[in-house]
Amino acid sequence: MTGLVRELAKVPPWLLLLAVFSLPALEASTWFGLVVPGEIAVLAGGAFAHEGRVPLIAVMVAAALGAITGDSVGYLLGTRLGPAIFARASDSAKPRIARAQAFVQRFGGRAVLLGRWVAGLRALVPSIAGAGGLPYRRFVVFNVAGGILWAVAMATAGFLSGEAFGRVQRDLGAAGLLGALVLVVLGCAWWLRRRRVHG
Repeated sequence: MTGLVRELAKVPPWLLLLAVFSLPALEASTWFGLVVPGEIAVLAGGAFAHEGRVPLIAVMVAAALGAITGDSVGYLLGTRLGPAIFARASDSAKPRIARAQAFVQRFGGRAVLLGRWVAGLRALVPSIAGAGGLPYRRFVVFNVAGGILWAVAMATAGFLSGEAFGRVQRDLGAAGLLGALVLVVLGCAWWLRRRRVHG
């Protein structure tokens, strides 16, 4: 067990669940998701559920509530502050905002559900939907559906990755685990580079 994993194993379950709720909640309500996607906490929560630290259903519920709450706050900020919040955005964020605005214009309420699956859009779509005048009733239907589906999928993926992590550690030992981690890091680096190149 690595030092980081050993230290995280000492964290009380309620604090893990608070993180699983908070990161998705902060993602759209504060645009924190442009820096740290909320799914990191949910995936970690799922992995800890596999280890028996927290119930998987608790991770799913905390993640769904966080996602729905954060998106609702983001929507309300969009309705209250409107385009003024986008005018203050940094130059590096403006292309993402323009893409998210086009996405919401094209898909309407469905953009809230579809945008939940893309990190950059997930943080922006709720406030853009609010600023663009998407009716709250329409927003909330897609927000709740997207939040629940996303939370279940991410927590389950974390749970399954925890299972795979344990299997690699058991079957291949420390060298195999290190090799698997190197492959994951290289895969993530390739994916991030590809995302930057293709926008």
